[in-house]
Amino acid sequence: MRAVLSVLLFGFLAQAEETRITLLATTDLHGNMLPYDYFTARPAARGLAKIATLIEAARAESPNTLLVDCGDTIQGTPLEAVYQHAVESPIAGGHDPMMLAMNAIGYDAMVVGNHEFNFGLKNLAKARFEARFPWISANIRVAPGASVQAFAPYFLKTIGGVKLAVVGVTTPLIPDWDAEEHYRGYQFEGGVDAVRRAVAEVRERERPDIVIVAAHAGLDRNPAKESSATGDSHENMIYQIATDVKGIDAIVFGHTHDQVASLRIGDVLLMQPKNWGISLGRMDFVLENRKEGWKIVSKSSRLIPVTAETAADPKVSEIAKPYHEQAEIYLNNRVAESPASLDARLARVEDTAIIDAVQQVQLFYSKADVSFASSFNARASIPKGPVTVRQIAALYVYENQLYTIEGTGKMVREALENAARYFKSCSEDCTQGPLINSEVIGYNYDMAEGVDYDIDLTQPPGNRIRNLRWHGKPLADTQPLRIAVNNYRAGGSAGYSMFRGAKVLWRSPEEIRDLVIRYYSGHKQLPSRPDNNWTVVPEAARQELRAEALGESRNAVNK
Repeated sequence: MRAVLSVLLFGFLAQAEETRITLLATTDLHGNMLPYDYFTARPAARGLAKIATLIEAARAESPNTLLVDCGDTIQGTPLEAVYQHAVESPIAGGHDPMMLAMNAIGYDAMVVGNHEFNFGLKNLAKARFEARFPWISANIRVAPGASVQAFAPYFLKTIGGVKLAVVGVTTPLIPDWDAEEHYRGYQFEGGVDAVRRAVAEVRERERPDIVIVAAHAGLDRNPAKESSATGDSHENMIYQIATDVKGIDAIVFGHTHDQVASLRIGDVLLMQPKNWGISLGRMDFVLENRKEGWKIVSKSSRLIPVTAETAADPKVSEIAKPYHEQAEIYLNNRVAESPASLDARLARVEDTAIIDAVQQVQLFYSKADVSFASSFNARASIPKGPVTVRQIAALYVYENQLYTIEGTGKMVREALENAARYFKSCSEDCTQGPLINSEVIGYNYDMAEGVDYDIDLTQPPGNRIRNLRWHGKPLADTQPLRIAVNNYRAGGSAGYSMFRGAKVLWRSPEEIRDLVIRYYSGHKQLPSRPDNNWTVVPEAARQELRAEALGESRNAVNK
């Protein structure tokens, strides 16, 4: 009997020497609280209310949990936008809906995202004050003499006897994307050096058992192709952090709206949950308690998807209710007429009236010669007849500002060549797809208005723009031009480096989406047909691209 008890006791002690710690993570929630698409007024399998249900289930299965968000949280949906614009009023009241919900769920920390600055420092500070968890970022510093509040570089928590350190880092290009008054008092340094310093500091001072980097920045490459760097490593530096910074056990990241369930770079485990609350990221660390302390013996990660069957958490839904109702009142206002049915399904493969509607607004307010715009919502559609704010807002789903920059014909040509990477070449048979390049995100494909041009897919990337004309004549590289772009393009993102550093002649005081709503509220009528100022050639390539965009191509199964 004594021998049996000894065996049982030994087994119990051996089991007690091992523990599991679970990291739960979200990113790029962008104000998506409810499982609802505000631009179609239909249910959607996403949002914090459904994520909360997945969090509760994960906590029940693994009680030693840490919950973090990787930023871009208080901007995005009309639910947040209506509230944020109300905050700008001198008599503003209420609380940030995302912070209320995240407090209720029990988040432990949040990384500062670039979109946290979109509404200015007053709105940022209010949301941050209302959060019952720290906002962290190792590479956002307070400028000398500034009175803004600093962000902690990392967050510490002991769970089940295991000490965890979470180092935050933010993509540093905010000064390229936002108006100076939106970030005045803060400075943004490169992410790699800041993380290296923070990891070394926390390792030396706190001796954590696990060090995790939580980042609002992307990987800078296709995870399946380590050599496929995009050249955006200053904006998206996660691969460089994983390879160059010692002492990191795992990285959870966001910003690029992609998803990575599990990736190993050396001994570092990486994971990226999907944006908008479409999936919850989960990392599990198994540790043994040895003489020298806790030691990680295994680690794994996966994504838990939200589905149509995932129940919405009632407490989050109740928090969202009054904000949702105000957003719906705003979105249902009728403001204009459309003389024809418009939709964006083909907007990335041929000129369409629905994108010309945005270009018309940008040219009007910017007083530019040439305007660049993208199809941010390929599902946008406007039926013939009365048009609501919701339908117009669906054309431009991001809170970008409009810039007029001082440019040249060369800038325009180079920008169009960069955009044309969205297509594959077809020098032999342009009826065989796919011709859409899946490695270029669709919303990074820009079209120009104010010039005429062809995109010749029989030519290699970098040499595709043909017959580029301005006012009916060939556009010279040296031609001075006023160019309208959004603030992200002006910062050189997505390969549009030709715009970076250009003199900014004008910035819109409000978001492009609001400009579009204001313009058509006054002008009352949307365009009925495109001006066809650009086209893809040859015709066989254009027809194949149409089929791919409409989901009708038999050749595009792998696109």
